Amino acid sequence: MITTTIQNYVDWLAQFGETAERGVTRLLYTPAWQEAQQALQQRMKELQLTVNMDAVGNVFARSEGTVYPEEVILTGSHIDTVINGGKLDGAYGVLASLLAVSELKRQYGAPKRTLEVVSLCEEEGSRFPLTFWGSRSITGQYKLAQMQNITDADDVSLASARQACGVTGGQDAQRKDIVRFVELHIEQGQVLEQEQKEIGVVSYIVGQRRYTISIGGQSNHAGTTPMHYRKDALVIAAQCISLCADAANEVGDGFVATTGQITAFPNVPNVIANDVKFTLDVRHYDEATIAMFCEKIFFNMEQLAKNVGATIIFEQWLEVAPVAMDKQVNDQLKLYLQQQHIPYKEMLSGAGHDAQVFGEHVPTTLIFVPSKDGISHSPQEYSTPEHLQRGVEVLTHILYELAYKE
Repeated sequence: MITTTIQNYVDWLAQFGETAERGVTRLLYTPAWQEAQQALQQRMKELQLTVNMDAVGNVFARSEGTVYPEEVILTGSHIDTVINGGKLDGAYGVLASLLAVSELKRQYGAPKRTLEVVSLCEEEGSRFPLTFWGSRSITGQYKLAQMQNITDADDVSLASARQACGVTGGQDAQRKDIVRFVELHIEQGQVLEQEQKEIGVVSYIVGQRRYTISIGGQSNHAGTTPMHYRKDALVIAAQCISLCADAANEVGDGFVATTGQITAFPNVPNVIANDVKFTLDVRHYDEATIAMFCEKIFFNMEQLAKNVGATIIFEQWLEVAPVAMDKQVNDQLKLYLQQQHIPYKEMLSGAGHDAQVFGEHVPTTLIFVPSKDGISHSPQEYSTPEHLQRGVEVLTHILYELAYKE
């Protein structure tokens, strides 16, 4: 018997990779991942959709278009999780898309444009040191030839892990027929819940820059070195971190700056630190604002270090450009929500999603539903059945507009 409610679908898929803490661990190319993708393929076939898997393990369920079959509207999300994550992140978008497309086919028959549900093989980067392996393979940014040089913590290569779980094929997974991507996702934040909105219409997925900042001071005795003689790398780091937080607050407009990791050497209670490294994660929807912030803040950090004779080095290791979502569809979506009296908010996404990858290539739409207490990547991740169902209804409407109308 085919399950017909989104909550039942979510609970059903969560059994593949369920942990003792009632979370989900479903890493790329592991047995739990393989079982989940196989179960999804079987469910897709039961819903009378055409099913296939590409060379990296992305699974597709197709409802062929009758007028413009070569124009594919792709909808879905990712199947993988973080370690001991929640049951909704990624999986909800896959299952909601499957419900929406199958319901549209049941009610209205074949669409004019091809509708295709995708269960993307990987987004999180939880096993291998790469992210968006599924969507970046489809868009042509990743190639199969790169697999041999990528290994996990146990020195298992991406290529051998792929082969071990039965994913085959020598052709790259790049697609040229996709004209639009639509993703439904939990918010993973608390804005919608706090503002009592049922739907988030995402206007931009923010850009990101990440740095490691290294400060070189001078170790010395904690008791015999006067304060004004010190080159204390940890004090300078603390001043720099505080400077970042204050400057980010001044920018406002959704700008965020975070230090999430810090190490000090020699890390001894009675010794002044001579080497400190900390990370800086900067995010905003406007690339010029990010660039101006970094230029100004790094200049001020250099002055702090120079004042006490310390050194400071900035090493950038991530840069992701902001991506705008499709304004035309967003306007249609907002009009529909107003007509249906559904409380919504136009908002930014502070987290990266597969929509960010597709949005660099085709018009893309990203829709959020509320997350309880903003918790995600955790077994406590939760959205109410009512909010999950509302998301499915909104997704179904927008897919109908895109695929069934001229």
